[in-house]
Amino acid sequence: MTRATLEKDPRDVAEMFDTVADRYDLTNDLLTFGLDRPWRTATRRAVAATPGQLVLDLAAGTGTSSIEWANDGVDVVPCDFSIGMVQVGKRRHPDLPFVAGDATQLPFADAVFDAVTISFGLRNIPETTAALTEMLRVTKPGGRLVVCEFSTPPWKPFNLAYGIYLRQVLPRVARLVSSNTPAYGYLAESIADWPDQRDLARVIEGAGWERVGFHNLTGGIVALHRAFAPR
Repeated sequence: MTRATLEKDPRDVAEMFDTVADRYDLTNDLLTFGLDRPWRTATRRAVAATPGQLVLDLAAGTGTSSIEWANDGVDVVPCDFSIGMVQVGKRRHPDLPFVAGDATQLPFADAVFDAVTISFGLRNIPETTAALTEMLRVTKPGGRLVVCEFSTPPWKPFNLAYGIYLRQVLPRVARLVSSNTPAYGYLAESIADWPDQRDLARVIEGAGWERVGFHNLTGGIVALHRAFAPR
C-alpha cells in the first residue's frame, strides 16, 4: 500500500507542523466548519477516562484536547513530535505536562497508561504498526486505545463530494487562513491515501490490540477506532 506519508521524512513533517503551530487550532476550526469540536467530544466519550486515570494524548498539538481531559479531573500527558506545537501548548496551558516525543519510540515505561489516544496524527507517522505497537507497550493490560482519524465515507456520492472538497476547496481556504499552504496540501494528500475503516482496523489488530471496533462520524469523514490491550 502506497501512502503519501511514507514518502515524507518524519523530520520534514515535524517542521511543517512547527510552522503552523500558532494558528493551528483556528485553522482547524475553519477548515472543518467547527466539526473538530464534536469530534473531540466523541473521542473523549470513547476513551471513557475517569478522574484519577492516566491518559496519553498523542499528537496532542497545542493541547486543545488535553486541557478538556484535565478539566474533567483526568490525569493527561500531552505528547507531540512537533517541538513548535509543544512550545505553543506550554505557553497556552502551562499546567499541562507536555512531552516532546516520537510515537514509535515513546519516552515512557511499560504499562503505565490506562488509555492511549491519538487524533488526526496516526496517518502522519510513516511506521504505523510500530507506533501502534509502542502504544500497546505503554498501556496497562486491559487498557484502551482510541484512534480518531480521517477516513473514507462509505456512501459513494458523499465520498465523491468530499474528495472535491479536499482537492479544490480546502487548499483555497488554507491559502486565506494559514501561513503554510503546502502543509494543508499535504493534509489533503495524506487523507486521500489513508486506509479506510476496515483496513485500519486490521492494522490495529495486527499490532496486537484486541476487540478492535470502529464507528463513523459525520458520514465517515472521520472514524473512531477503539481497541483494548490484552490482559
